Amino acid sequence: MRLALCQCMPTVSGNTLATGVRRLSGFAKHAAGENANLLVLPEMFLSGYAIGGAFCQKLAEPLDGPAITQAAEIAREMGIALLFGFPEKDGEACYNSGVLFGATCEVLGSYRKTHLNGAGDDEQFSAGDDLSPVIGFGEWKLAMAICYDIEFPEVARALALRGAEVILVPTANMVPYHSVSERLVPARAEENTVFLAYANLVVKEV
Repeated sequence: MRLALCQCMPTVSGNTLATGVRRLSGFAKHAAGENANLLVLPEMFLSGYAIGGAFCQKLAEPLDGPAITQAAEIAREMGIALLFGFPEKDGEACYNSGVLFGATCEVLGSYRKTHLNGAGDDEQFSAGDDLSPVIGFGEWKLAMAICYDIEFPEVARALALRGAEVILVPTANMVPYHSVSERLVPARAEENTVFLAYANLVVKEV
């Protein structure tokens, strides 16, 4: 497996998820051109992260919503699997979700963030009620966590015990919490003898 991580500035989505879908297409094309099999993008990539509860509700889509369907078609068009974050609508609830599409457009797995981080998350999202499924991807077994989830040792341990060999983590971590990426994330990988891919936002692209 050749894995690509997109670390980019937040999406400024306007009134739809269309901007995020356009950005996804460009990043997917670049990763596919580097012969990657799977591209992991940051937390809430399609919409932007700290956009407020009302805007989250406005932009949120179910897994079969129009923007998510367009994103799946990008996976097929570029021939690359994609994991990206988005606001997922389910009834009246809005979840901070990640979905993994295979290169032939099928949903390989999805996950709703279980550990919400403070008032900002609480205002925007409902918490998911279960950890990620373990997903077969070629010869590998993958699982997902989102941002704050991976700061809890139990999350990585539970996923490893379920058979995960690689934990994919879309995130939107911020200054001054450098110790998460510099200490906690490597520790989660070493503790559990798994690979861990952590795709964060950046302040400025270079």
